[in-house]
Amino acid sequence: MPSHRQPTDNATTGPRPGVDDAEAALVEHYPRLVRLAYLTLPPALGRHRRVLTAHATVQHVLPGARKSDSRARVPGQRMPSGSAFAWLRGQVLRAALTHDQPSPWWRVRAVRPRTGLPLVVGLRLFPRAGGTDELALDQALSTVSAPARAALALRVLEGLSEQAVRALLEDAGVADPAAAVRTAERLAAHRDGRTGKLLGTSEFDPCTVQTRPTDLLRRRQRSRIAGAAVAIALAGTVLAVSLPEDGPPDQPVAGAHGDGALYGPTGTAALARALDPALLERAPEAAWTDTSRIDFSVWPARGGRTDDTALLKRALRVWGGPGPAVRVSATPGTGTAPPTQPPRLLYAGDLDGAAVVLLHDGQRIVRYAEPVSKRVTPPKRGPLPDSASLPESTSLPDSENRGVPMPDRNAPSLDFARADQADMTTAAALTVIRTPDGARYLLAPWIAGSATRDLLAPDAPARSLGVSADGVTAAVPAPASGGDCVAWPVLVLRSSERIAERHSFLVTDLGDPAPAHLTYTPPPGGGAPARRPSEVTGEPALLSWARTACSLRPLRGSGVRDINNWAFAEQSLPESGGRSTWVCTRADTWRGPGRILVQFQRPAPVPTTPGTVVAEAENTASCGRFGPHILAGTRWRSPSGKWFLLAAGSRDITRIEATGSVRATTSATTLAVRAPREGSVRLSARLTGGGSLRAVG
Repeated sequence: MPSHRQPTDNATTGPRPGVDDAEAALVEHYPRLVRLAYLTLPPALGRHRRVLTAHATVQHVLPGARKSDSRARVPGQRMPSGSAFAWLRGQVLRAALTHDQPSPWWRVRAVRPRTGLPLVVGLRLFPRAGGTDELALDQALSTVSAPARAALALRVLEGLSEQAVRALLEDAGVADPAAAVRTAERLAAHRDGRTGKLLGTSEFDPCTVQTRPTDLLRRRQRSRIAGAAVAIALAGTVLAVSLPEDGPPDQPVAGAHGDGALYGPTGTAALARALDPALLERAPEAAWTDTSRIDFSVWPARGGRTDDTALLKRALRVWGGPGPAVRVSATPGTGTAPPTQPPRLLYAGDLDGAAVVLLHDGQRIVRYAEPVSKRVTPPKRGPLPDSASLPESTSLPDSENRGVPMPDRNAPSLDFARADQADMTTAAALTVIRTPDGARYLLAPWIAGSATRDLLAPDAPARSLGVSADGVTAAVPAPASGGDCVAWPVLVLRSSERIAERHSFLVTDLGDPAPAHLTYTPPPGGGAPARRPSEVTGEPALLSWARTACSLRPLRGSGVRDINNWAFAEQSLPESGGRSTWVCTRADTWRGPGRILVQFQRPAPVPTTPGTVVAEAENTASCGRFGPHILAGTRWRSPSGKWFLLAAGSRDITRIEATGSVRATTSATTLAVRAPREGSVRLSARLTGGGSLRAVG
């Protein structure tokens, strides 16, 4: 069923205001209107086009206001600003909802915004990227219809009632406004009432944007090509006038290649050198055995097509200037610019119907893939000349795309990910390809053994994993990304004894080219020094991750490098309620900022019962090397039905104090006191060194 119908002539949101009233309301509420348009417009436009279209949608509702009948009003009388805003909001909503819908010719000007202005040349605009919560919400919004996105914005940002939202959507021509509102309510309910706060962040604010240049080299190339084309056209006109009627002599057109394509400059000789497949760096097979730097720089080139110059040249050319048919993605904080020097070749081969090339430029991992059935005219042999043209491209790709989705088998793809300061564990594997059966990994040369296990089955033994002669694993099923979380497969890798004796560790797939390294920090021991993160190999570590794994789903595609589960406190619950564990899960990204999630893990008959998330924070040092202190609290209902306030802190806390609806103190690292079920409570703590600490969240 179509999500829209053509709006009727009487589908209005009130009387048309005069142009002065409309302009005053638009200026006053411009950011609100643009945000509404941005959220409603199709995500397929890309962030740059959606920003410009949102502004155009709002700016071009004013011409309709000039058609209002102001003669019926008393001179000098102004419409209430709220009424003018409501009319503008209805017009913006209708224009955004019908952006990609066919309209009758007589309604195009009234409903569709003109796209000539605003116009941005030489720059691309993006709202500032948010955290993993904003990313998860953005991904969820892209899966629902435009009416549902509009309903969510109207409900949580505009604060309208369900009836008012349904009426607005119906006036805007939505065929089933009730279904749109129901979808919006489901989206809002999944985030514990934080949807409005997330939609109000810079991730969804088209009025607060960051700018980046378009491809300067490609832009310069196109300008020169356009100039050459104009010169050739003028010369052709002169020749047409001066040549005899039987036509020109049979000669090739000046400035054309043998196939008729015009030359175009690359911009610099350095770029041409960086894109020359003959200059790709290749590490010796045993380089990793004779160096103290164990990272991607010592990976040898592997795969069956490492000597396929045509494939390598296509991969480098696409990196230098991806065309519109190339799907480009990048983890947050990863640039997509061409290399500045010849990169290192890590892999080139055919897998599951695709030709894949993995490259490393010292800072980034770049993955190029194309269908093996792709027929490409082989380029001429020899090094890339300074004047060779890059592939045609109309614009830079949207570098804010995040994560590595399953590739489109019918089109080439290019994926970027940060890889600077990698080590033995974070440079242990790379995703080569994703299929419906799972992901296949290229293992580091220092990996001597590999297996898989399910984090949600801590008692089950690990299963061996097949690895080909060139280091590529069999398919490993992806962890659950939606719906019921019933399994969480991870890789169990064992390093060579030349690196570390009997060293095994776990990595998990979060949708990025490099899997994330998992670690565990046990609870503090009596009088023992602070413990450091260790590998997830023993029973306590596996049991802790069995109750935490499913909480990692919001981290997909956010560029996570490693994740540590820190059991920072244990607490005996009142009324013989058993012994609980407080766990802080910290996810560090390749770009630096981290996110924490604090869980209260009460006794449970099933070892995989998820803990209760009691607090979370982003861009914080807590629970890490530079933030070793943590305090958190929650309410808990005892077996008898009584409610308690529980709090716990890390080892250096000497006093916990609760104020507000509950007033209590304790000279210990845990607190348990009777408390009402509702009411505001503030928790604070004193540290061994005399400092103070507030509860996270």
